[in-house]
Amino acid sequence: GVRHLAELSRYVYEIANMNFRANQPFVGSSAFAHKGGMHVHAVSRLAESYEHIRPELVGNERRILVSELSGRSNIVAKTTKHRIESDDALMRRILQRVQDLENIGYQFEAAEASFDLLVKKEAGTYRPKFQRIHYRVNVETDEHNEPQTEATIKLKVNGRIEHVVAEGDGPVNALDNALRKALTGAYPNLAEMHLVDYKVRVINSTEGTAARVRVVIESADHEEMWATVGVSENIIEASWLALVDSVEYKLFKDDGELPPNGSGPNNQAGTADRAPGASAAP
Repeated sequence: GVRHLAELSRYVYEIANMNFRANQPFVGSSAFAHKGGMHVHAVSRLAESYEHIRPELVGNERRILVSELSGRSNIVAKTTKHRIESDDALMRRILQRVQDLENIGYQFEAAEASFDLLVKKEAGTYRPKFQRIHYRVNVETDEHNEPQTEATIKLKVNGRIEHVVAEGDGPVNALDNALRKALTGAYPNLAEMHLVDYKVRVINSTEGTAARVRVVIESADHEEMWATVGVSENIIEASWLALVDSVEYKLFKDDGELPPNGSGPNNQAGTADRAPGASAAP
């Protein structure tokens, strides 16, 4: 029936090898998204005031977006699954942190997993699964002018230093391979996780090649999909930040330290449409 309409739509996009459109009526991930503080407050009281049907009727779900325009209602609605909405001081700290980060280019509307990690950090419940010490990426060409990429990372995992090197098809893939190589021994469940999409957006284009960029990485396992974000003037650093968030979200989720975000393996991770100038390749 129509309860599987959203799933069917995503399946057709997948078969056609097309990017899913978040702004589609009824089935898009933005079809039942709410952002403004007053708007969210009204929906939390009476959903019918802003929604013509219940999203579950077409297999979709309501999404509360968090941004610099958010009010306390957004934060309360978004953190309900964390069961901390009664802590007013914490709500204010989270809202302030979101606004500070969005002022430098972060956007959590399309990176709800990064927002969940932010909540853990502000709530004081964040205990890192590994400690980042340093990383390095080297790109050079061989005698055939073919680029060769190698990533070296050094982590502390369960009190043990892991210093590994891995190659890849580009800097992001090399970092991903090195991170997995360093962590899979301690966390074999990372083998279930794979990258679904990679997007880059220039934030302050007037700065030319020194512009800050925002990287959004979508990942998935057999249970759900999630998205994370990183921002930096260095595209590799922005990618590294988003990649680490993605891995940490997976580890926290599997240990039961984070509630699932509700996006099943056949669902979109809740991203906005790809903007002009954005890239989908690492």
